[in-house]
Amino acid sequence: MASSAGMYPTLLALFDKSSYSARTVKQNYTIQRGTLDGVEVFLRVAERRGFRAAAADLGVTPSAVSQAVRALEARLGIALFTRTTRSVGLTEAGQRFLERARPAFQEIFAAGEAASVLGAKPSGLLRLAVPRAVVPVVLRPLLASFCAAYPDVSVEIAASEELVDLARDGFDAGIRLGEFIASNMVAVRLTPPLRLIVVGSPSYLASAGRPRTPADLASHACVRVRRSAGVLANWRLQDGGHPIDLVVSGPLIVHDYSSTLDAALAGVALAQMPEPIAREHVTAGQLEEVLGKYAPSTLGVFLYFPDRKQVSPKLRAFIEHARTFAASRERAKDPRRRQKRKS
Repeated sequence: MASSAGMYPTLLALFDKSSYSARTVKQNYTIQRGTLDGVEVFLRVAERRGFRAAAADLGVTPSAVSQAVRALEARLGIALFTRTTRSVGLTEAGQRFLERARPAFQEIFAAGEAASVLGAKPSGLLRLAVPRAVVPVVLRPLLASFCAAYPDVSVEIAASEELVDLARDGFDAGIRLGEFIASNMVAVRLTPPLRLIVVGSPSYLASAGRPRTPADLASHACVRVRRSAGVLANWRLQDGGHPIDLVVSGPLIVHDYSSTLDAALAGVALAQMPEPIAREHVTAGQLEEVLGKYAPSTLGVFLYFPDRKQVSPKLRAFIEHARTFAASRERAKDPRRRQKRKS
């Protein structure tokens, strides 16, 4: 078997201190022409375990694939494949070369994409998976400014409470409460932490009374929410920073916050939801908050997407726009920041 020194003489020369000079750096700093020739062909043959299948993938003849592999083997000085009339397998040297060459080649390919994408104009279809209740609270104002800034991007909103697999279902990103985002996702904050409040209509509270403590909920009708996994969610409260999980009962089970809000407005039962969803109805007097001092906080709403090495220009534009939009809303709410900006 050829030694590693024989396989990569030009690379090793870079680290030979005895030959280190301005002249040798100029000669050896660049990989010799042809060093990478045949590597992609080798990787495809190794993956497909056949010359004909690799040739079909690459759009060339089987003869061209065979010649490229033979030329690579000749440069390395060792056989990479064992060939029979029925099968193609890797030699020990071929397996070693595959283990090192495959990730290196993927990095080279990714580097090219990373460089080219910076100059690409955001365009195309951006698909987002979003819970229905988030659309009016977070997404609607954000979308208006994004669509105006990037007219070449079309945005598709799939409004659903289901926890979808973004990659499998063809979505670029999703928007969720932070509690429901997997740890292997990249998350971009869109809102600060949100209070989770309990509300009821004036007619319901006049009839059933106002609960004063979490224990009082046992005698009240409460809207229950069934999660996508089929489990009925407990109500979350807190007392002095200590979490309280309550199993509530009531005449209605729903699958989303929009239906929860409708039930509360109709006076069916008490309901628990993120404060922004109920805010305008509380302000208008259509709903009243109860158990305010027991209200816990959620992590807030986040844009999330898979941890890819390369993000498309359309998604990158949306991420940056969402960050800027969220920051501007926070500045607008903070009177101290507004004062600093004026001074």
